[in-house]
Amino acid sequence: MATGWKKSLGNIRSAVGNAMGGLRGGSNLASWVVAGTLAYFLWIKPSQELKREQEVLERAAIAAASDRYRYVEKVKPVPDLQETGLIYGNKTKSNNNNNNTEK
Repeated sequence: MATGWKKSLGNIRSAVGNAMGGLRGGSNLASWVVAGTLAYFLWIKPSQELKREQEVLERAAIAAASDRYRYVEKVKPVPDLQETGLIYGNKTKSNNNNNNTEK
């Protein structure tokens, strides 16, 4: 009876070994280390960096929106040169003044 479970355990080990590439010992471990390292640098690390970058951008956007004292560039209106007295001539009058004088 003892040989039965040993044989089934050996069959399981053989099946697992074949599923993992059929290599034994140090070469098997080395191949798994290489495969794991490649997977980390090709898939896992870039996706983690992308997530971190998106979180940083989201935090920056939230901080910029909530800052009361942020710099907002404003363009001042260009004044009318006749109204300010820089150019002499007929000054334009508002519509209310024109309507009152015509009566």
